[in-house]
Amino acid sequence: MPSFTREKIEESCLKMLNERPLNQITVKAIVEDCGINRNSFYYHFADIPTLLSEIVTEYADRLIAEYAQADSLEECLAAASQFARENKRAVLHVYRSANRDIYEQHLIRVCHDVVVAYLKTAFGEVPIAREDAEALVRFFQCELIGQILTWLESDMSYDIQSQFARMSDLRRGMVEEIIRRCRDGAADAREQEN
Repeated sequence: MPSFTREKIEESCLKMLNERPLNQITVKAIVEDCGINRNSFYYHFADIPTLLSEIVTEYADRLIAEYAQADSLEECLAAASQFARENKRAVLHVYRSANRDIYEQHLIRVCHDVVVAYLKTAFGEVPIAREDAEALVRFFQCELIGQILTWLESDMSYDIQSQFARMSDLRRGMVEEIIRRCRDGAADAREQEN
């Protein structure tokens, strides 16, 4: 459980990120906003990139737990884009900074974990070869990451959820067909073993 001081530092940093670019945020500004001294900041965080990484990690962990039972790709996208939608200016400030990789690394992890949860729900008890499962996770993970990065490049200028929902409508039945093919492939493999 994070300490009160740690939480206040994280809140202050996120608030500032929603107001200005990352390169304009200093430890001095954060501690003044929190009403603490610099030593308190450095007790909890080595520097601002470490603080930023902790904020994104904590949020990513909450999202992964919240969407552990994702039952559609739309839910996966909602999970992966939620932090950006709720903190638009902050995310764009980080995305345009030298510390962009901090956000991207956690985006990759969130996309992976929610896709794995979704595929477990979608496939249920359907047997699937390990290679197929790995390929499907990579495919859907890359789709989500690509959608979100393209959206970020456009400064989040469109409704990503409605666009993704439309794409899901256009490809309705694709996941069911993938499941059928995996099931058939597993049956064929069992027959060849016998």
